[in-house]
Formats: sequence, structure tokens, C-alpha cells
Amino acid sequence: MSEKVGFVGLGIMGKPMARNLMQAGYELVVHNRTMEKAEKLASEGATAAESPREVAEESGIVVTMLPGPPEVEEVVAGEEGLLEGAKEGSLIVDMSTSSPVLARELFRAAREKEVGMLDAPVSGGDVGAEEGTLSIMVGGTEEDLERAKPLFDVLGETVVHVGESGAGQTVKACNQVVVAVVIEAVSEALVLGSKAGVAPVKLIEVLSGGLASNKVMEVKAKKFLEHEFEPGGRAATHLKDLRIALEAGREHGVPLPVTAMVEQMFGALTARGRGGWDHSALITVLEGWAGQEASYSR
Repeated sequence: MSEKVGFVGLGIMGKPMARNLMQAGYELVVHNRTMEKAEKLASEGATAAESPREVAEESGIVVTMLPGPPEVEEVVAGEEGLLEGAKEGSLIVDMSTSSPVLARELFRAAREKEVGMLDAPVSGGDVGAEEGTLSIMVGGTEEDLERAKPLFDVLGETVVHVGESGAGQTVKACNQVVVAVVIEAVSEALVLGSKAGVAPVKLIEVLSGGLASNKVMEVKAKKFLEHEFEPGGRAATHLKDLRIALEAGREHGVPLPVTAMVEQMFGALTARGRGGWDHSALITVLEGWAGQEASYSR
């Protein structure tokens, strides 16, 4: 663990991931656009850097966990970005949810500087980030994956090499399609059952014991029932992810009709000022249409 690890992006996911690496014994150099977050980790033993470039200059491997493609491109390839400071032979591991097209472009830009790059987005939300149980889908070379594997073993429970550069982001887009559609389906079921007179808590209990059982209902049950939508995964972020999936569908000629519908629903939720709520708040769109709240109180 003599090699310093950089970490850029200390939000809902990034901060607990960085902490897990520190607790595993890694020496971290951290940066965040809001410097207070970096300074907080510095008070716990990390070193705060003023820019992504400075992080790269001080680190052999740099992990990024950023909101989306614009931020990834700026942090990696922009002015004062990682590629300006990265040493030959270093490695950038982007664990953000971003665009497959951008992932391939940045991989080529990094390779020109003899820097390795992986796209390694994750699934598991804030709970998985805190507990170190994320599912990590990795695009890039086997050699770079082997180098990053000790970090992945700290951060996640499942690590799968899914293909070449960009493949990790493609798999994450597929993941987000499934999660979004399941959230919508669970929401429909809860609103229908509630308006028909069945207590939502009983409906979840029954559905969880049969073929309809799913991870979304298991992890988000309390949010659905209590209507306390403190974000684990933000609705606005999931809207961005679905737009990436629809872009991939167009690129490969794959129709995604249900994804398009659910993307519109997330758009409506965000337009109501609820983009910062947890993505399970999608249920409130259906509740509004049906005139029925599906919660403990109904």
C-alpha cells in the first residue's frame, strides 16, 4: 500500500468510499469542488489537494466519483485536470456513472500520455458505498483491472470485468434501466393496492415473499412506506442515467420504449422540484395521478 491513492468527488457515494479506503490503510490525496468536504477528510488523515491536477501529481492511482459526463470530462481532461498532472504509468479509475462514448474518448486520451484508464461504475447506492458492498462493473484492460483490484476489493463485494473501455458504462446504463423500471412497477403496485384498500405495508410483505420480490423493494421499502425521501440515489441523477441509456439505445439501434416512458416520469418529478429527493420518490408522480398516497398512513 506504499502507492498513494487519489480520490476526486466526495459526495453521497464518494465520501464513504474514500473513508473505506482510508480505513483499509491507504494514504489518500483528495479533492472536491466544495473544498470543505476535502478538508473534512483531511481532518481524518487524508491530504487535501487544490485541484485534480495536484491529486494526479501526488498519486499513482486516482479514483473519481462524479455526478455525470460533463464533470468527468472536466476533471479528467479539462484545465487543471488529472491528465495534466498524471505521471507516465499512473492509472485513472472513473467510478462515476457516465457515457460509454466519453469513456472510450478519455481512455484514448489517457493512453496517448501512457496513462491507464478504467471505467468502473458501481451499483448499490449509498448503503453499498458505506458498507463496502458495491457491485463494480469494469471496462478496460485486464492489466489495469489487476492493478486496481485491491481497491475494488475494499469498495465492493462483486467485481466483474465486463469488456473493453466503455463496457462498464454500458452495463451501468443497463443496470439503471432495470432499477428505474422496477421502481416504477413497485410504485404502480403500491398505489393500486392502496387505493383498493390494501395496506401498503402488507402488500410489500406479500410481494417480498414471491416471484415479485426484488432488491429495490427490499432496500427502499422504508422510503416508500414512510415517504421520507432522503436521497440515496437522487431522482435527478437517475434522470441523467436514463438519458445516457436512451443515447446508447439510439447509438446501437435498440428501442427502449418503457425506459423512455419512465425517463419522462423522472423528468416530471424533477420539474416539480423533487430532483434532489431519492429516486423512490417516483411513487409521488403516480400518487398525484391517482389521487392516492401509498404510505403507512394510508
